[in-house]
Amino acid sequence: MGCLLLSACTKTQSALEAYKAQAAIDDKIVAQYIQANNLTGIAKKVSDTCGVYYIVLQPGQGNTVFTTSTQVTVGDTGKLLSTGKVFTETNNFHPSYVLGQVILGWQLGLPKVNQGGIVRLIIPSRYAYGPDPQTSVGLPANAILDFDIQLYDVTN
Repeated sequence: MGCLLLSACTKTQSALEAYKAQAAIDDKIVAQYIQANNLTGIAKKVSDTCGVYYIVLQPGQGNTVFTTSTQVTVGDTGKLLSTGKVFTETNNFHPSYVLGQVILGWQLGLPKVNQGGIVRLIIPSRYAYGPDPQTSVGLPANAILDFDIQLYDVTN
């Protein structure tokens, strides 16, 4: 029994270490990207403890309140930061999502604009799909994502 408990602790610890190691890699790549693309001072962190960056391209109107149950209707283009390859683009189709059911990077970044706003989000893998590849859209494991999102409607 003691071996099983120790084994579980080791797995948990190594998973935590892997998470922290990937976070450090992602944060370095994002910082280099921001510097190389002259986004320093323009791209802002969602919070001091978060690795998601946002750039408000258009603030929108009103004073929108967001909760995890808020429904958002968006238009978006998602790219892989490392290659610029587009993996999703809504074009004329504007899907609606419950905010609490989208990737964490969106949950943190969409509230930075109001209805009608446009925001660019640079999302480290831990705030997106993490170590899980999304083969249906061509995303590798630990993909860092770059989204342009227009917030068409917000419903609480």
